[in-house]
Amino acid sequence: MPRGLARLGAVTALVLAGSLLSACAEEPVAMPTPNPTPSATAAGDGVLRIGTLFPTSGDLEYLGDGQVAGVNAAVRQINDEGGVLGAKVEVVHRDSSDAGEKKLEKSFAELVDKGVDVIIGPSTSVLTLRILELAEEAGIPIITPAATSPQLTTYDTADWVFRTIASYDHQGVVLGRVLPEREQERVALIYVDGPYGQSLVSPLANSLEESGGELVASIRITSDSKVADVVEAVAEAEPDAVVLATTDNGKATRSYITALTKAKLGGSKLWLTSLNMADYSQSLDSGVLKGANAILEGAPGDKAFSALIKREDPKVTEYRYSVEAFDATVLAALAALTAGSDDSLAVRGALIDASVGGIKCTSFGECASVLRTEPDADYDGLSGVLNLDENGDPTRGSYGIYEYGSKNTVTRKSTEIG
Repeated sequence: MPRGLARLGAVTALVLAGSLLSACAEEPVAMPTPNPTPSATAAGDGVLRIGTLFPTSGDLEYLGDGQVAGVNAAVRQINDEGGVLGAKVEVVHRDSSDAGEKKLEKSFAELVDKGVDVIIGPSTSVLTLRILELAEEAGIPIITPAATSPQLTTYDTADWVFRTIASYDHQGVVLGRVLPEREQERVALIYVDGPYGQSLVSPLANSLEESGGELVASIRITSDSKVADVVEAVAEAEPDAVVLATTDNGKATRSYITALTKAKLGGSKLWLTSLNMADYSQSLDSGVLKGANAILEGAPGDKAFSALIKREDPKVTEYRYSVEAFDATVLAALAALTAGSDDSLAVRGALIDASVGGIKCTSFGECASVLRTEPDADYDGLSGVLNLDENGDPTRGSYGIYEYGSKNTVTRKSTEIG
């Protein structure tokens, strides 16, 4: 099938029931099995075109601007280094909006019409799952800098979605190391029924065991669970720390936080995970979360990176996932160099190779220099060591460790890599 024809198939919306649960991931419903891999083998046209799908409208607009700027900053650096395969990289931005809107499919179709070779985005798991089949039909790989759903690994059987952000379950590995380091060796986990919560159990238990700790209680909760019964069961296990793995900051989560605090399992003993870490200053009484901890995936970026973002867009105030968007762009460019082609299928086939197994390099210019004499470069980006596995997921991640103050707002205290 010719390249153009492969990308002009009907772009049909995949309707997902579900609500927005966090900036980077939501609890999705079951997805249909992806279509067979397309057989398109047409050569590229010599210009690497990168499309983006970030929220520049809707509830998540505050995240989109930083990610757009991250891509633009990377493209600027790539082109300053001579571009890809002798040509300047082109970028086309489109609005994904959020899960409650229907802009995503229209924007995806527009990127297809523009002839993009790879897409950076979307910024949530629900939206990424929603276009998985569309990407496969069009023959365009996707690199998401923010979607953490463990279901992406399960559903993406044809390897059309890659990530520069670690899957949600990987924070269990980090917590399993960090908690014993803080002399919190006996750990209880309260997790919501579903793919997110279930995915956290084994990584946390195994990591704790490796670090000299122990998962002394693992309690699955549903909408029918009674908060008092759950907290009582946790208290009986006498944990040093309690990890609360719910998927939003709603009423149920607040009830667990309040009950755990009253049972003297709050404060420094309480850990929130990335889906329920939030500003609780308006929804909980002052001091309820004082001293409590939280973990959130994503690299912070340094002053030099902030300057790069401000150069692209002085109005940016939220940098979350902009580092990962920058790395996704560089990775796409290096994949094209590795493959010797800007064709979508060639880029797709070289993305993993560009992240692992070759000569280490930490910038596009350095990696491009490696590829002039060597067949493979191993890009370690601003977000850290990527090393994509066979599923296109990073084997390591960067995580912020946060602490709540008396007003129930968080402050980043440290960064953990693991």
